Amino acid sequence: QVQLVESGGGLVQAGDSLRLSCAASGRYAMGWFRQAPGKEREFVAAISSISWSGGSTFYADSVKGRFTISRDNAKNTVYLQMNGLKPEDTAVYYCAAATLRVVPGKTSRDYDYWGQGTQVTVSS
Repeated sequence: QVQLVESGGGLVQAGDSLRLSCAASGRYAMGWFRQAPGKEREFVAAISSISWSGGSTFYADSVKGRFTISRDNAKNTVYLQMNGLKPEDTAVYYCAAATLRVVPGKTSRDYDYWGQGTQVTVSS
């Protein structure tokens, strides 16, 4: 059983930064998704289980240049550094693990396990 625990959410002002963490029980391709009230869950960022030349991170266009995904393999932890937060970033953020993939996908169907989510609220 894969266990995922997110942390780091909170209430911040526009322009502030937050770093989300996802502690996993193993080393997997990982993704971050978010869901705002009344909206569908959307892809945010993902990182491969194995790094190699050519790229191993992926981002939604809406967060490119502001968010950075990274991992600490010694801790089986994935991070999402969020800079320049905007009110439209307000959502519950979920981390997810894809146990059958090396390169992560961009849809929720590509992931097998999900964390409980952490709330990020950005005030204007």
